[in-house]
Amino acid sequence: MAKRAAPEVNAGSMADIAFLLLIFFLVTTTIETDAGINRKLPPIEDNNENVVIKQKNIFTVLLNGKDQLLVEDELMELKDLRAAAIEFLDNGGDRTCDYCHGKKDPESSDNPDKAIISLKNERETTYKTYIAVQNELVAAYNDLRNIRAQSQYGKSFAEMEANLNDVNWPGDKEKLKEQVEKIKLEYPQKLSEVQ
Repeated sequence: MAKRAAPEVNAGSMADIAFLLLIFFLVTTTIETDAGINRKLPPIEDNNENVVIKQKNIFTVLLNGKDQLLVEDELMELKDLRAAAIEFLDNGGDRTCDYCHGKKDPESSDNPDKAIISLKNERETTYKTYIAVQNELVAAYNDLRNIRAQSQYGKSFAEMEANLNDVNWPGDKEKLKEQVEKIKLEYPQKLSEVQ
């Protein structure tokens, strides 16, 4: 019996199909980007004047290598940090802040514009605790901004920022931007990390 030749498979379009699949997967795949801590560095200033900051306007937060928190020379739990930071920032000790609701203690910060939170950590501090402390301090600023926005404009600061960044938001973006900037000026985020 004579052997019959097996029919050949036409592979001429195989390269085209592989190329189309490659393009499809490249286009539909999402690549995740790492999100870091959002910090804006201050601009470099040329003046050589020494800025004098009163000690009462500095809220000192120290993190040691054992992840213990020392706030204003007292041990503190992480859960109490936000409330302590809010009390410090919203004090209004010099009575120039008409929107501050604090105790008006003359031994604490003068007003939110002069108040600075100073964070210092040791090398042995765990990253998890460092980030948790950062989150609590930033949350203190956000809480104060939310309270102020709610009293001024009837909506939270977070909602206002979300609307500002939403391209489909139907409202007046310029007016909203002015309102957001005003609240940021009233409660500026002055978080200093000491080496």
